[in-house]
Amino acid sequence: MAITIQEIKELREATAAGMGACKEALTATNGNMEEAIKYLREKGLAVAAKRVDKESKQGIIALAEAADKKTMALAEVNCETDFVAKTEAFIKFVDDAAKVALEGKDIEATLNDDYKMLLTKTGENVKIRRSERYALEGAGVLSGYIHMGGKVGVLVLAEGEKNDTVAEVLHDVALQIAAASPVAPEYVTRDQVNPDHLKHETDILAAQARNEGKPEKIIEKMVEGRIKKQLKEICLFDQTFVRSDLFDGTVAGYVAQVAKELGADIKIVSFERFEKGEGIQKREENFAEEIAKLTNK
Repeated sequence: MAITIQEIKELREATAAGMGACKEALTATNGNMEEAIKYLREKGLAVAAKRVDKESKQGIIALAEAADKKTMALAEVNCETDFVAKTEAFIKFVDDAAKVALEGKDIEATLNDDYKMLLTKTGENVKIRRSERYALEGAGVLSGYIHMGGKVGVLVLAEGEKNDTVAEVLHDVALQIAAASPVAPEYVTRDQVNPDHLKHETDILAAQARNEGKPEKIIEKMVEGRIKKQLKEICLFDQTFVRSDLFDGTVAGYVAQVAKELGADIKIVSFERFEKGEGIQKREENFAEEIAKLTNK
């Protein structure tokens, strides 16, 4: 029987066993997932088999940076409880994960033994969720920031020659990105937004306005206003700069003012923002209560 990559992946996620071991188990059990898990458990390889159905929304984000600050990386690792997230063993593992990401290596493959040991020691479903690495190939400036003890992590990349002032600007921008709530920026400037996305949103907003009974003659202006509001939320440079003690205006205005004072160009190219557990859907444990809500009973 042919074993698919998807089947191997599912078994790997369910057991934390290696790819080779998962393939062997599935082959030996003719693709039966439950029997394959049993097979791995009997061999002592399925360290997470009993914990795969548990929610992993806690955890921390760590930052690693090279001594010359030309390379930086973020790594997020999740667990089930805040208690485990605060343990020395878990914190060290996440720090090590960020250092591995800094080197451009695969975290799970590099830290496989440590990962299995952490799963066994904590008794929780620990997940190496994601990582991001920024590396300068020429002139440029990087900034990294960890907010609220690892709840948010940010990387920012700018073009140009590095000096202390530019480094401070990038740090302030990183603070801006980290503090953004409840909607975090997705783009640096409006010209990075996909035109197809804008058209799609415009069509939806126009349809909403018509369904609300608005007259055609005002729909265009209404939609334009709503689009501008969305862009202000998702475009970093359109946001109001949070450090009003330094500059009263938008992020774009702050960067432009400092660039003018320096007589140099500061071009922020990209950024990455990790927020702990974002996008992980919470599992509803009380099904009876959920059904009652849906049926209004």
